Amino acid sequence: MEGGGGIPLETLTEESQSRHVLPASFEANSLQKSNWGFFLTGLVGGTLVAVYAVATPFITPALRKVCLPFVPATTKQIENVVKMLQCRRGSLVDIGSGDGRIVIAAAKEGFTAVGYELNPWLVWYSRYRAWREGVHGSAKFYISDLWKVTFSQYSNVVIFGVPQMMLQLEKKLELELDDDARVIACRFPFPHWTPDHVTGEGIDTVWAYDASTFRGREKRPTSMLFQPPIQA
Repeated sequence: MEGGGGIPLETLTEESQSRHVLPASFEANSLQKSNWGFFLTGLVGGTLVAVYAVATPFITPALRKVCLPFVPATTKQIENVVKMLQCRRGSLVDIGSGDGRIVIAAAKEGFTAVGYELNPWLVWYSRYRAWREGVHGSAKFYISDLWKVTFSQYSNVVIFGVPQMMLQLEKKLELELDDDARVIACRFPFPHWTPDHVTGEGIDTVWAYDASTFRGREKRPTSMLFQPPIQA
């Protein structure tokens, strides 16, 4: 059968259908682009989640009013801290323990040492280092804000502080520590306390403060405990 123009009807039907059938190669390319789109979306999303998970422990402390930036202790600083611990006994705490260097060094000297650190990645790394150094039994690390920890049970306190926090920490330790405790400050001294011992130079300077001194209860020689009144 033919249409009015003399073209067979079958031919017109085939041409009409061919206009609506997409080439197989075009469909394959569209599917491939769609798959790549899903892959790239997942990759970007996964990357953002990973960056957030890694960066959050480092960024969050910086958002606090007073924070302790992580600056690894130098070898000389560690040596000076250990020097200030000579002839000392009891437990030790490092406030803001970072990668655990001070705690591990103290554990090697025979102390039961504890480190408090807000960054969980540094805490986990410190635990690994303590295990690798063979002192994981006497070197412990905890994720905690230093302002929420009570230090009354420690005889030796080490702090790598910043000037903005030293006054507030000075008041906290003075209230909590026993008279036989010693506080060792690195990089920055406490504003009002007079150090009993100082060693090192520059950034390696270490100050040691005995609680009995900064409370005004220092031990005096026996001859000075009692002085008879002067006779007129």
